[in-house]
Amino acid sequence: MSRYSREQMAERVAQDIPEGAYVNLGIGLPTKVANFLPPEREVFLHSENGLLGMGPAPAPGEEDEDLINAGKQPVTLLTGGSYFHHADSFAMMRGGHLDICVLGAFQVSGSGDLANWHTGAPDAIPAVGGAMDLAIGAKQVFVMMEHQTKTGESKIVEQCTYPLTGIGCVSRIYTDLAVLDVTPQGLQVREMAPGLTFKDLQAVTAARLLPLSKEQGAQA
Repeated sequence: MSRYSREQMAERVAQDIPEGAYVNLGIGLPTKVANFLPPEREVFLHSENGLLGMGPAPAPGEEDEDLINAGKQPVTLLTGGSYFHHADSFAMMRGGHLDICVLGAFQVSGSGDLANWHTGAPDAIPAVGGAMDLAIGAKQVFVMMEHQTKTGESKIVEQCTYPLTGIGCVSRIYTDLAVLDVTPQGLQVREMAPGLTFKDLQAVTAARLLPLSKEQGAQA
């Protein structure tokens, strides 16, 4: 089955981030998006540990140990960027000042519920971080994740079985197989990996999907 690479997923998310947007990139896979934002497009990247104006990852050997994102990865700071107390950072998140956040997930439901902080397993380490604040505070929530678990289970489900991070907060899902919009009618397929059929995609997705329209298919 044809799949997008992680770099292709990050590049695809970057395409949907508009000029002038204030954006938080979650820990893990979403951080790759910073490397694919066009340099001519002004986007303000935010990190909950107190950074605004992050750039792409530093070149090897040019890392600054005092300049990291929320995932403790070294980052760069663009001209005009700033750093501040994390209490101010969370006030930005909770106050609705972020246009988009890009988060990873364990599960997303057909109605846009998000579960990304705990699997409920006895040996799992809960790690909510700022995810709940981002889920309710950002104007749009994009989820970027693998379509299936390592054991082949769908991460896109009718109802989440893991503890929820936010209810009905997700607006778009980007996976290694497809791009899906959360709509009042259900999960609308927006794009699929090359060579993938709707039947193939539905077979590995636990939630019901709405197929590409003829217009979308022609554009793809």
